[in-house]
Amino acid sequence: MRHALPPDSPAEEASEDARPLLWPVAQTPGPGLSGLWLGNLAAAEEAQALQGAGITTTLNLAMNLNPGPLALPQGGHVRRHQIGLLDGPGNAPQLLAAAVLLIDGLASCYTPPKPHYPPHQPGGLLVHCRGGRSRSVTVLALWLHLRRGAQFPTLEAALAHLRQLRALPDSYPLPPMLALARQALDAGGLRS
Repeated sequence: MRHALPPDSPAEEASEDARPLLWPVAQTPGPGLSGLWLGNLAAAEEAQALQGAGITTTLNLAMNLNPGPLALPQGGHVRRHQIGLLDGPGNAPQLLAAAVLLIDGLASCYTPPKPHYPPHQPGGLLVHCRGGRSRSVTVLALWLHLRRGAQFPTLEAALAHLRQLRALPDSYPLPPMLALARQALDAGGLRS
C-alpha cells in the first residue's frame, strides 16, 4: 500500500488534498537548492506541477505516505527523502530536528547523480505531508526561525508567516506538532 489515508477527512481538506498545491517559502536556501517550497501529497506526485516550479527533490514528512518514483517531463527524476512523523502525539523531537538538518544538508551542496542512479538535475525542494497543513508547516517554521532568524526572530513569527502564506487557521499546525517544535528548540543543537 502506497498511502494510508484517513477515510473521514473534512470536506474542505479532502478538496484541497485532491489537487496539487505549492507555496514558495524561501529562495536560494543554499547552493544545493534553488528554492524551498511547502506543498501537499498531490503536488509531490504531479510531475507537471513540480517541473513548473523547478522542484526536483521532495521531503515527505508523513509516515503513512509513500510517493513513488517520478520522472519529470523535461528529463530527470525526482529525488525522494522521507522522515516519517505522526500528525499528532508520539513523535520524538529528534525526528523534527532531523528534518531541519536534512533541509540544511540538501541546501549545503548539490549531490550529483552517479551513472547507475536515476538521472537528476539541481532544483528546488518540496517539503510536504498529506495536506501541507501541520507536519510540513511545523518543520518549515522551525527552519525559517533557525536559519532566517533576522526575518523570523521567533517560532511564532515563522508560524504566522506560513499560516498567512498557506491561508491556515490558527488551529494549524496541530498542537502536538507545535509542542514538538518547542521541545526541539529547547533541546538545543539546531542553531548554527
